[in-house]
Amino acid sequence: MDNRKEVREFLISRRAKISPKQAGLPAGSNRRVPGLRRSEVAALADVSIEYYSKLERGALAGVSAGVLDAVARALRLDEAERAHLFDLARAADGTSAIVRPRRRAKSRQWTPHRSLQWALDAVTEGPAFVRNGRMDLLAANRLAQAFYAPVYASPQQPPNIARFQFLDPASHEFYPDWDMFADVCVAILRTEAGRNPYDKELHDLIGELSTRSDEFRTRWGAHDVRHHGTGSKTFHHPVVGDVTLSYEGLEMAAEPGLTLTIYAAEPGSPSEEALRLLSSWAASQEPGTRQLSG
Repeated sequence: MDNRKEVREFLISRRAKISPKQAGLPAGSNRRVPGLRRSEVAALADVSIEYYSKLERGALAGVSAGVLDAVARALRLDEAERAHLFDLARAADGTSAIVRPRRRAKSRQWTPHRSLQWALDAVTEGPAFVRNGRMDLLAANRLAQAFYAPVYASPQQPPNIARFQFLDPASHEFYPDWDMFADVCVAILRTEAGRNPYDKELHDLIGELSTRSDEFRTRWGAHDVRHHGTGSKTFHHPVVGDVTLSYEGLEMAAEPGLTLTIYAAEPGSPSEEALRLLSSWAASQEPGTRQLSG
């Protein structure tokens, strides 16, 4: 797979974000590019301008981990961006010493083993679910199915959070801070594309969203990546209203490429009470007949 375009656009986008002042360099005059010049990045990384220019043209095959580290420091890449750069190098060079084992792409036919579903069902106080890097919801406890009822309402299976985010008008109500959620969603997909460049279903999803959503296409072009492990989010659920939840995302050792996420409300908060109401509502519904009204 030739990923030169991806490498080129990623490095150019990161270079454009670093000002000379941030890099401890004089700004000078007559700067014709946003951010740093190639020559400045090369000097900061202690490589020749010719060599760095070659890298920025997308030629990462055979590049050592030491050089990648130097470029990452010069561009002030955060942890997620640095990992993405190494993943791009892995895709460019299948025999490089920096290669990590390729993550298995979970197909649409993947189903959870029984013990995983038992573990999810044992979580009763908050939504718990498993997703892949394409944002497919692959397994969930009852509360997560109720919580993501607007996503599960999609006729396309498996339910996909990214498709819901950008193609379903209901997402604008479900996500009060829609722009923030959209940024995070695209950054997760961009990170997955770097980690798993051979996933045809991921490429198909990106193509679909790029064709059908201007909002997605603009964000995809920004080349932002991120790790999404912990934090808090506010949702507006159609049954119980506003809910603020903390989350923890755990990489699954037995299933590389999958993430187990658990949401929890602050004890004693209105959001905790909202989850209790949602749980009661979910228990009152027959499987497959949930309606998005109280």
